[in-house]
Amino acid sequence: MTVVQQYEEIAAYLRSSIREGELVPGDPLPSEAELCRRFESARGTVRQAIALLRSEGLISSGQGRRSRVLDHRPTQSFDDIFSFTQWCLTAGITPGQQTQWVTRKPADPRLAAHLEIPDGAQVVSVFRLRLMDGQAAMIERLNYPFEFGRHLLSFDTDSGSIYQHLLDCGVDIDTATRTIDAVPAEAEDAALLQVPAGAPLLRVRRRAFTTGGTPIEYSDDRYLHTKASFTINSTRNSPTALSMISS
Repeated sequence: MTVVQQYEEIAAYLRSSIREGELVPGDPLPSEAELCRRFESARGTVRQAIALLRSEGLISSGQGRRSRVLDHRPTQSFDDIFSFTQWCLTAGITPGQQTQWVTRKPADPRLAAHLEIPDGAQVVSVFRLRLMDGQAAMIERLNYPFEFGRHLLSFDTDSGSIYQHLLDCGVDIDTATRTIDAVPAEAEDAALLQVPAGAPLLRVRRRAFTTGGTPIEYSDDRYLHTKASFTINSTRNSPTALSMISS
């Protein structure tokens, strides 16, 4: 069983206050002294919680003053691999999913290239609508070489995290690369997300690899731009694993 550290509890409380509109962009956070009293915690613990929210892009740095709310949308760190379920739980959001289909099929040339398998090789593909607190948030298209995806054919994909299930089955998931851009909602996605066709979506295309560098997944996730944003933290004179590429 996962033990929640007190700083995570404090951070979850502040995230919830921001998400529910109790704290809006521009508002100062409660003072360190107030948070210490509320949670009966040490000042260092409160500062750890605030540092976590700052790293997520939700609040300002403060710089000698009380930090202020910058954004109300959940953020996902580039350091996370790709568990939507875990991201939601960390943000105090109840994740959900509505599977549209799971199928075994031959890979077309484009998908085969992404997975580095022969054209026509068998893959397992999953198409799901992902929910945040019961509301539509993201369209998820997942594709796996059959060697790995076979674990999903007997798995209830409405029951929870595919990522966690694959790990539980002993699948080696080590690294991931992501390409992020914006696309208009196609008719099928628009209907599921309950937005007009052509509405802007944040698209995240991901390739995941085993420790040995074998491609294990190619996915195409499309988020409502009102539901998510991405953050990356950079340090001067230190390389950052983020690239801008032309389409």
